[in-house]
Amino acid sequence: MKLLMLGGTEFVGRAFAEDASARGWDVTLFHRGHHPAPPGTRTLRGDRTAPEGLAALATGEWDLVVDTWGGAPTAVRDAARLLSDRAGRYAYVSTRSVYAYPAPAGRDESGIVVDGSPDAPQTGYPMDKRGGEIAALDAFGDRALLLRAGLILGPYENVGRLPWWLNRIARGGPVLAPGPRALPIQYIDVRDLAHWSLGAAAAGLGGPYDLVCPAGHATMGGLLEACVAATGSGADLRWTEPDVLAAAGIEPWSELPVWLPPGELHEHMYRADVSKAVGAGLECRPVEETVADTWAWLDGLGGPAPQRPDRPAPGLDPEREAALLGA
Repeated sequence: MKLLMLGGTEFVGRAFAEDASARGWDVTLFHRGHHPAPPGTRTLRGDRTAPEGLAALATGEWDLVVDTWGGAPTAVRDAARLLSDRAGRYAYVSTRSVYAYPAPAGRDESGIVVDGSPDAPQTGYPMDKRGGEIAALDAFGDRALLLRAGLILGPYENVGRLPWWLNRIARGGPVLAPGPRALPIQYIDVRDLAHWSLGAAAAGLGGPYDLVCPAGHATMGGLLEACVAATGSGADLRWTEPDVLAAAGIEPWSELPVWLPPGELHEHMYRADVSKAVGAGLECRPVEETVADTWAWLDGLGGPAPQRPDRPAPGLDPEREAALLGA
């Protein structure tokens, strides 16, 4: 199987490249060269945002293209058009954010999506991703697989959510833990995302698939307790009710990564019906494994975790945390 990975050196793309290499596939990465490529892959250099930036892709044939692009949909449009006659299938890593807000609990792939255009400049994440989906469908039709991932966690994370929790809990002491402890969360380990997606594409699946762990797989309590166990810090999780956090002006998601209080936004993000993907073979590893492997990667870096320049680093200021814990 010949794979062309558009990107492939960071987080999601790297997981795809590593999984494909482990399968024995022939893996080519098209990227700008800012980061080293995984072992066992070959590289084509180019910048898809620059004039003539796709020149390195002017020749060549592949069984599958995987595209993780999240900026202006025109980049997906141009790549998909260029490759439509020389690639068998096109898997586009989209997002569950393409669903119109608010989505009811239990929504599946039939949910209403936001407007998007393949010809649009970069406007906003949901619209950009929807435009990318349309671009993939326009060029590849039923040969396009739309991978609507939710929250993605795991080794190589460059957004900073799970790394922040691990580093904070590794420092030990009392830790502000956003409750309720049994609050359900849905996410997907980046390796499970890559493994299912490559298998699905190779099997000829197309169309949209929501990709997060099934309901009941994980809770906020399970995630943070796994962080305590993985780091061995003995941190004391101080579970705090959402109304207390709201009164203190603590921002969900940004200051306390992953966490969303019960309510409309939580239902939108963490109550998806993923039976379609599960029926097609999606398997999700335990939260303890995702956390432990991410900590092992962080611990072995010998420096700070990578952080995407286009995303603000998440996390709660230590002084604010101490003040609230003291109160």
